[in-house]
Amino acid sequence: MDEEERQTRALQRYKIGQDLSEFSVEELELTCKALEQEMERLRGAIVEKSNHLDAAASLFKS
Repeated sequence: MDEEERQTRALQRYKIGQDLSEFSVEELELTCKALEQEMERLRGAIVEKSNHLDAAASLFKS
């Protein structure tokens, strides 16, 4: 199993606010890495959508 698959598995097990005592150190590290990548993806989507909204708004201002 490669690191990406292990990250996916760790992330699937993780729920916000859950007791972390059942996770190993490796699982916690993998979960952190997966969440950081997901946050990057979300921020990218925000930028794309904001740019799209700005472009649409500028069309109506003209």
